[in-house]
Amino acid sequence: MFQGAWRGARSILILAAMSSLEPTPPLPDAPALAVGFRGGVLVTADGEVTPLGLGEAAVQAARGGVLVCHEPAVSARLGAEPLTRVLDVLDLYAFTRPASFCIPTPGGLAAALGLPAPGPALEDQAVALHRAAARLLAQLADPRYPDRPEAQRVAQTMARAGWVWGRYVTAALGAPLSGGDAGTGLDVWRRLPQWEDEAPRPPPDDYPVGGAEVQERLTALRGRGAEDRESQRDYAGVIAAAFAPREIASAPNAVLAEAGTGIGKTLGYIAPSSVWAQRNKGAVWLSTYTKNLQRQLDQELDRLFPDRREKARKVVVRKGRENYLCLLNLEEAVGRAQMTPDNLVRLALIVRWARYTRDGDMVGGDLPAWLLQRIGPGRASGLTDRRGECVYSACAHWRTCFIEHSSRKARGADLVIANHALVMIRAALYGSEEDRPTRYVFDEGHHLFDAADSAFSAHLSGLEAVELRRWVRGPEAGGRKGRARGIEARIGDLLADHPESEKLMREAIRAAAALPAEGWLGRIASGSAQGAAETFLASVRTHVYARAQRPDDPYTLEAATHTLTDALRADAAALEQALAELAVPMQQLAKVLGARLGDEAEELESSERTRLEAARNGIARRIEGMVQPWRAMLRDLEKGTAEGFVDWFSVERGGQREYDVGLHRHWIDPTKPFSDVVLAPAHGVVVTSATLRDEVAEDDDGWRNAEVRTGFNHLVLPARRSSHASPFDYAAQSRVLVVRDVKRTDAQQVAGAYRALFEASGGGALGLFTAINRLRDVYGRIAAPLAQRGIGLHAQHVDAFDPGTLIDIFRAEANSCLLGTDAVRDGVDVPGEALRLIVFDRVPWPRPSILHRARRDAFGGNRYDDMLTRLKLKQAFGRLIRRAGDRGLFVMLDSAMPSRLLTAFPEGVAVDRVGLADAVEIARGFFAAETVAG
Repeated sequence: MFQGAWRGARSILILAAMSSLEPTPPLPDAPALAVGFRGGVLVTADGEVTPLGLGEAAVQAARGGVLVCHEPAVSARLGAEPLTRVLDVLDLYAFTRPASFCIPTPGGLAAALGLPAPGPALEDQAVALHRAAARLLAQLADPRYPDRPEAQRVAQTMARAGWVWGRYVTAALGAPLSGGDAGTGLDVWRRLPQWEDEAPRPPPDDYPVGGAEVQERLTALRGRGAEDRESQRDYAGVIAAAFAPREIASAPNAVLAEAGTGIGKTLGYIAPSSVWAQRNKGAVWLSTYTKNLQRQLDQELDRLFPDRREKARKVVVRKGRENYLCLLNLEEAVGRAQMTPDNLVRLALIVRWARYTRDGDMVGGDLPAWLLQRIGPGRASGLTDRRGECVYSACAHWRTCFIEHSSRKARGADLVIANHALVMIRAALYGSEEDRPTRYVFDEGHHLFDAADSAFSAHLSGLEAVELRRWVRGPEAGGRKGRARGIEARIGDLLADHPESEKLMREAIRAAAALPAEGWLGRIASGSAQGAAETFLASVRTHVYARAQRPDDPYTLEAATHTLTDALRADAAALEQALAELAVPMQQLAKVLGARLGDEAEELESSERTRLEAARNGIARRIEGMVQPWRAMLRDLEKGTAEGFVDWFSVERGGQREYDVGLHRHWIDPTKPFSDVVLAPAHGVVVTSATLRDEVAEDDDGWRNAEVRTGFNHLVLPARRSSHASPFDYAAQSRVLVVRDVKRTDAQQVAGAYRALFEASGGGALGLFTAINRLRDVYGRIAAPLAQRGIGLHAQHVDAFDPGTLIDIFRAEANSCLLGTDAVRDGVDVPGEALRLIVFDRVPWPRPSILHRARRDAFGGNRYDDMLTRLKLKQAFGRLIRRAGDRGLFVMLDSAMPSRLLTAFPEGVAVDRVGLADAVEIARGFFAAETVAG
């Protein structure tokens, strides 16, 4: 919607840059620096190569004036402070090609710009940076470059602020057009399209989806010449059953479908979903757990809607509002940045992106994660509405707001791509809305339990309570700087002529002073707590440290909520009373605001109505979703935890540093509220995944556990069950080894095993860990030896990249290796040679905790532990074989792996317990055979 000019001109620019008539603007005479594990290489523009040690490379980079790729990664590799004077080619890319995907490596730049792929040698990587810089500057110099006057103004602003690329970019773009007040060009909010209201969409019709229609749509989606897979057709036919008219209220047509890797389930459920949406003029919500699958779904729908404008009308990606750029936050950040040139340069790159972004999504959308990282987590967070401070129609940018655009598009879309968390929270908060979806497809259904666990939990913690105080009271003396607005700033002017409402607002603001204020954590640790909430949290902290079995543990500490001291009980009662004094005026204020919406219907301006309604809803959500649950939790400290829940205290820690203290409540079975607010009201629901069932024996096919984990066991009518086996020949394509002679507590032995196995495979390996500290230790021991063998190593929690970017890099480099934890395991979709070996450091048992103990008691004890562990192993193994020609080896380094867990692997796959030396030899032979076969 916002990027038409740039996207439309892109192919012309690429052709121009590759032609012999390519413009030749002034190029940097700076050398390019590429850095490896043991040293670096400096390559001048005329090709002179100078090898450097890491120390020499650090000195050269610190001087500035060198081309690099991704400054945070380079400075981390060099062990240096941020390199503020280098010419990061990615910054030039972000300016020149805003809202465009690029893997943040020299090879990624080359691929994005249509340049020859560089070789693995450092000098080749450095040469690629020269070529990329030249190509980007040539594109800027092309007369057809879109929105040139605007780009000129922004570039000159950045140059004045000291941007190292400034003089080259301004020279390539030329002087801005004369006449008028050119300005800084940073006021992008003035140039974005405005949304317009449309009539409400009528409710959808109830026509069923015919089998012939579904199969015809599936054939069209696959395209000409594609393989006709009977298993995919069967799967699509089963999914269509969820789109039949509902026959009994609160009893949706439910389908629970397990589809093995290779079935093609994405197109299999898009086909019936799109047919139903088109025929009945309604929306189907396609929900995923990971951002990777959201992107994949969005890309797959290009097949259904090849016309970009039609797709923009028919398909929308929805996320929580905290994911989107807030234009008011951006405007105020730009205003503050005028005094800090470095911040101004970084914000200008966000401005360039905002001009061309599809939907303003800063997390997983078209804003490159590496650019978000360059801005910095704190600054990036400040550009979104993470604290519910939106003033809606009182905002000067309401009509151009990305969130409002997305919300309104979703009302008329056929297919809405969302995530599990948004679906659940939206249903819980807005369950009575007329436009609520009636049809859902939940892909990655094995994650529904965890998503529901997060969505329907309650946390009375310091961080949560501070945010509530800020929302009610606004900024206070000594508090954090920013755009925080309290109730008075939002609606105070609308209450000026209503003394009752104004009095209630003042009472709420006064009562919120009992909540923690900025600096609370330091005060409770030092014995100087202020107010009822801080006093309670201080008592909780004392209780946790007294009851914790290992108070010196560097990670989160927990304690049960029974057998409490009299002091803690008294502090809990005092906080409950303080929260009651806050709840009363807030509830009454919400009621009065609601009454005004009806009583003054003929007098209220549209903008006033929007602000009053937003304030009423915001107050109600915080009372019902925070204050009242907190009060119930505090009362239950005296009476005992309510049935169906588990409560506990915690001190949240990370690396010996405390960051939160609180009281927590989770459902023992969180799929119960999920079923009540999402599944039961729907007309049709599909839950699908490649790993829904845990098959442990011939007499246990795993369906019962699958229903428990997805909430289908709470439905009035049973779901239709359907299993579709993978078409892959796992027995021929894969093998599992359990290494029996590596001592898992010996870091040197574990690291040696990883190194030997990665060398045996020649790269293309994923190392999975159950603890971050072990991952970092192994990385530190094997990165340099692997580099000597020409095998690159990337690592989550070590490299200066987010997990999604690491996976993109890993996928693009066929012979590199990647270390990661759960986030990497769940997000990997790497077909082909880039992933041919998976090594797991230990059996991924559930983490022992008070919550897990309660669920273990409720769901079968040891069998529950085994089920969770087998499902994790099954999901990890599923990353290995993604298409028919793949071959892969799965290695477990934990000799204590029980045989009863081996059913996690596909039937027929050979599982052998061997020594490390044998495992390495088997790996060499396995991959040598693959090379010969290839």
